[in-house]
Amino acid sequence: MRTTELTQTSIPKLNSNSKSNSVPNSDSNSDLNDFPVVGSLGNESYFVSAHKILTRFNHRRLNPALPTESWRSDLRRDLEAQILEGEMVELERSAIAELASEAPTEAEGFMKWFVGLEKTGPGQHDPLFDYLAEKATKEEMRWFIQQEVAGEAGFEDLTALTQVKIPTRPKLEMAHNYWDEMGRGAEKGMHGPMLGMVAHELGLSEPDYDSVVPEALALANVLTALASNRRYAYHSIGALGVIELTAPGRATKVHQGLKRLGLTNEGQRYYSLHAVIDLRHSSDWNKEVLEPLISENPALCRPIAEGALMRLSAGARCFDRYRQQLGLRLTM
Repeated sequence: MRTTELTQTSIPKLNSNSKSNSVPNSDSNSDLNDFPVVGSLGNESYFVSAHKILTRFNHRRLNPALPTESWRSDLRRDLEAQILEGEMVELERSAIAELASEAPTEAEGFMKWFVGLEKTGPGQHDPLFDYLAEKATKEEMRWFIQQEVAGEAGFEDLTALTQVKIPTRPKLEMAHNYWDEMGRGAEKGMHGPMLGMVAHELGLSEPDYDSVVPEALALANVLTALASNRRYAYHSIGALGVIELTAPGRATKVHQGLKRLGLTNEGQRYYSLHAVIDLRHSSDWNKEVLEPLISENPALCRPIAEGALMRLSAGARCFDRYRQQLGLRLTM
């Protein structure tokens, strides 16, 4: 992957005395000590530090809280994190710019290109998933699911954030998708708790961020950044659309692995469901969200393409790291 450097910028640094990289309380100021750094996606120190900080920031930003006397200093602290977040997104955009430039700028050609990402996009059909389906031990699957849980930003929440002020037709489809993610009003049908059931059956607790690879944190941070900032709203639409497009193939393989390892139907349900339902979600998202937007405004092809490629590239980084972490030598 091509890297693009930032020149002499400033990011908050982690407290070097901290014994844990777990998410701190929202009133923590431990990441307010700034230091200058030249950042790039290929700079491991920048990548690790930035995404640990952004994980903390997103915990503060998204979790419900109560008013405090320190709200002014909290806003100043969070502004630093937002600047870091913006720098991170722009690095990600630069890294996929060449690929994004290949996307057509008229609706029919763009949709063919977009659907083709399922076969040709970064990280697609990684041999990691054949291994998980056919050979992974229970301990290896536990480790993989731990990373998945940590990298899960919550599709329903990302959709809710993204759809604000979006035109009516795509907004309605995003609402339909959200309602499915929420189990159509039934708690047992909510998709988020289903993933929690997989973790529960595998004996996993809340993620310890010392045991989570930074690539998994980065995946969640990229998606959250796109959905939380209106300047990236159309990037988020592309990222969410490509998740629906590409998830069924991966979900099918993980479901096969969980079934082989003896998890109950409830423990398999999150992946068995997404192996099927996302086929419909993808078709509907393409028809009711993407096509109307780019037909009305072809200039939206580029940000949607960038968002899709940023999501796939972040996933590809995860798969590469997972294979390394599991000591796998698999043929791509």
